[in-house]
This record gives sequence, C-alpha cells and structure tokens, in this order.
Amino acid sequence: MSNYVTKPIPAEKPSVSLVERPWGSFKQYAFNQDCTVSLMTVLPGQRLSLQSHTGRAELWIVLDDGAVVQVGDTVKERRAGDEVWIPANEKHRLACNPGSRPVRVLEVAFGNWQQADITRYEDDFKRAAHGE
Repeated sequence: MSNYVTKPIPAEKPSVSLVERPWGSFKQYAFNQDCTVSLMTVLPGQRLSLQSHTGRAELWIVLDDGAVVQVGDTVKERRAGDEVWIPANEKHRLACNPGSRPVRVLEVAFGNWQQADITRYEDDFKRAAHGE
C-alpha cells in the first residue's frame, strides 16, 4: 500500500476564526492553510461509502438539514450549521434522509486529498475497497 501522507494532517479540528464586520461576520475555516474544499451533494435516500483516508482529515460543515453523519460508531442526524471533525484514519459516512431534499456538506480537507487513499468498508454501489 502506498503512503498517502505527504502533507501535514492536523490531529484535531483547526481553530475557526469569527471575523466581525459592520455588515455582519464571517468564519474562516482554513486561514492561509493548505487544504482542499469540496461541496458534496447527496440525494434523498442515498449515502456515501463507509470509508476512511490515511492522507487527510476532514472538517464537514453541514449546509442543509437532513444530513446523517457517521464518525466511528456514532451516527447522528445533523442540521444546517453543524461542524463535524473527522480525523485521518477514522471511519465515516454521509447520508441523506429518505423523502427529504438533497443535503449539501462543505468539506474542508487537510492533508493530501487523493481518491486513491480511500478505504471502503461498505459501499452500496459495489465499488472497489481501495481507491476511486
């Protein structure tokens, strides 16, 4: 197996800065840090594979109600605005409640984002246990 750890991976959720402005505020999740940002959309009743990554940790920011998030053995329904930290090598999964609208999650990945570092433990689409 290849070593996918080529960039620093934080062991804990990086600090989030709240910046106040006269018009309101904004949060900075990865201020001048090396990261990859993805917007995931999961259709009603669908779910990602139960997976882990050796080369990255992820911060998920839930944008819509109806997300079901598993980290380790804990499964929780999440609401818009919730933040979920997923350490490197931790099993995790994102799903959308059946009958609801699609859910979106903004993923901020710290480390080396590569599809090849995925290990799948369960997959509804019968994809390979490793890689894309």
